[in-house]
Amino acid sequence: MKIAALILISAAITACISGIFGMAGGMIFMGIIASIMGVAEAMVVHGAVQSVSNSSRAWLLRPDIRWDILGFTLLGALPAIAVLAFIAFVPNKATLFIVLGLLPFILWLPKGVFQGDAAKPVHAILCGAVVMGLNLSAGVAGPALDFFYVKTSLTRKEIVATKAVTMFASHMVKIIYFGLPLIAAFGLTTLPPLWVFAVAVPCIILGTYVGTRILHRLSDVHFKSYTKYLVTVVGIIYLWRGLTLAGMI
Repeated sequence: MKIAALILISAAITACISGIFGMAGGMIFMGIIASIMGVAEAMVVHGAVQSVSNSSRAWLLRPDIRWDILGFTLLGALPAIAVLAFIAFVPNKATLFIVLGLLPFILWLPKGVFQGDAAKPVHAILCGAVVMGLNLSAGVAGPALDFFYVKTSLTRKEIVATKAVTMFASHMVKIIYFGLPLIAAFGLTTLPPLWVFAVAVPCIILGTYVGTRILHRLSDVHFKSYTKYLVTVVGIIYLWRGLTLAGMI
């Protein structure tokens, strides 16, 4: 019961955070659930919860979705799905937290290094490959996705809405990728009861609604600045956690 309560409370709070920044919430939620259950189980729970969060956020901001960008993103995602399905790699917890911790530092690459811009077709294709690859190997790809959006000329609403659709699709693939082998081996016994997912839906929608209301009050400049620093702080915490689990510190 304590685990169920923790999942529901953290789902609502992190949905609110994602509603504001379009990311970070997923990273925080993954860290919480990966600490209390196995990696494969955490991937499925994270995918289920975050797919609701992202779909509700996309619906609230649907007029701002850039479908042209999403089309090119899909072209890049398909080969990544095929390769990782063939490899069938499942990370341990130390690897998971280390990768989660390193991801935010992508946002600190010098301006002379490759500049991601999802509004450009080639960049959007690369974005699809990178995001899907990371989502299926580390569970979260928010900072990498943000790398392709934070320097675009898109408005904050276009960024959050388009990223929400991208991550919704990625999470649905993740549920299938990790869920089918897990259910085949253990059934539903290792996953939280179905009622937890049902109760999580209104919690996530409420958190998303509150977050998007706060988003409307932020300027584009402040929005991009806050996002970068928030995910970096979260990343440092996860990197420390991963190195500790690996026995490196």
